[in-house]
Amino acid sequence: MYITISPQKIGGAFPKSCSGFVQYLEKENEGKNHTDLEYFFNQTHDQISAETVVREIDGNTAKLKNSEPKFYSITLNPSQNELKHLQSPDQLKEYTREVMKKYAECFNRQIEGRKVQVDDLKYFAKLETVRTYKGHDWKIKENQPYATRILELKNEMRRISHGESTGNLKVLQREMDQLEGAAPHQLNGKRIVQGTLKEGNQQHIHIIISRKDASNRYSLSPGSTYKASQVTMNGKIVHRGFDRDRFFQEAEKVFDKQFGYHRNFGDSYHSRKLWRQNPKSFLQQLSKLPTPEKKLAFSLMRASGFPNLPSIPTSKVQVALKTFKLLKRGLEISGKSSGIGI
Repeated sequence: MYITISPQKIGGAFPKSCSGFVQYLEKENEGKNHTDLEYFFNQTHDQISAETVVREIDGNTAKLKNSEPKFYSITLNPSQNELKHLQSPDQLKEYTREVMKKYAECFNRQIEGRKVQVDDLKYFAKLETVRTYKGHDWKIKENQPYATRILELKNEMRRISHGESTGNLKVLQREMDQLEGAAPHQLNGKRIVQGTLKEGNQQHIHIIISRKDASNRYSLSPGSTYKASQVTMNGKIVHRGFDRDRFFQEAEKVFDKQFGYHRNFGDSYHSRKLWRQNPKSFLQQLSKLPTPEKKLAFSLMRASGFPNLPSIPTSKVQVALKTFKLLKRGLEISGKSSGIGI
């Protein structure tokens, strides 16, 4: 499960309205019949209109400054392996509702002397079924040297065609065709580029959640740098903080329990965080897995964006030697492409 939490920005500023983001989330409804539209939902209601979402979120920003985010975006991105355990889109919606209960629990805040509960949240979620490759995807990054050279060739061919330069167009076209076919990541015989539709089941959830609680009185920021602390404000002790680590772990536990999913080491938040922060410990834990589990872990990691993974090693020594060589080269890319706001 890949989860992101982020404040929405336009350039370097926070938008005053969520209307632009809501419009973006409506893109899959374009051209559909009324009966086929995908509506927003929240903890208790389905078939919520985009207009309602904008009105409710924009009207829930009391006392927030222009320098503060008015709402946050959360995405729940199940892996292909996890999606195989779902029988219908409705299950993913029910999972979202359970996850939001955990989200509320991870705040170190109190409202009227009690802990934050899911009913205190003002959020709206949307199921999407299509994804395209973005510039941060590891396949795009690994195709980039080919894309750069192809663009150079196209520009050179344009200059020759306009009489601004000299050269053999056929030779340049031949080199460009070779590069198109040699790019490491292809789909249906074509080089994967930004905007290419991703293959397979791509169901995922987008959530818009207000910075303020449902009463429009209390600020609930998942962007807090504190997991749990307390300060004195106006003579009163105020609890603050949000535990992201706990939230990511609880979201996986909810999925596993709800759908009877056996989570492999390579398909866990723990392993991705370990890969980034402590490669030595990551290798030690990976090497101790039984061979079938180890094979599955490599398969899942490769599918989820760990770049340039070797063929499945058959011994602990091979794991260490092959993976250590790849860590320095792939660590930064995999961290950025993991899609998890650590």
